[in-house]
Amino acid sequence: MLPVDEQMRVITSGAAQIVPETDLRKKLERGVPLNIKLGVDPTSPDLHLGHAVPLRKMRQFQDLGHKVTLIIGNGTAMIGDPSGKNTTRPQLTQEEVEANAATYVSQAMKILDPEKTTIVHNGDWILSLDLKGL
Repeated sequence: MLPVDEQMRVITSGAAQIVPETDLRKKLERGVPLNIKLGVDPTSPDLHLGHAVPLRKMRQFQDLGHKVTLIIGNGTAMIGDPSGKNTTRPQLTQEEVEANAATYVSQAMKILDPEKTTIVHNGDWILSLDLKGL
């Protein structure tokens, strides 16, 4: 791994602010790869331009030797907004979510290094919870 100052230069490039920057520096000084995570809910077939910013930053972390985890929010996408108040978060079928998730992964891997990316699905733990009464 690069020296901490060089990693900080790369990580802070293009960032308006790192909160708190001193804590990030301390974690880097440990010399242990960090695990950087991003969660995306597959509520539509495509990632959008706004996803490119954190994905590109995650790629920088990968290139610096850190671990990256992409969390596919299949559980939260299927839950949607059960109240029906938020029309941008409709409840989706498992088939719709799986199809969207597949395109999300394919698109994200155009930025992330597939060999260095861990992919998990939050449905593996969320769907076993009884959230209907909440």
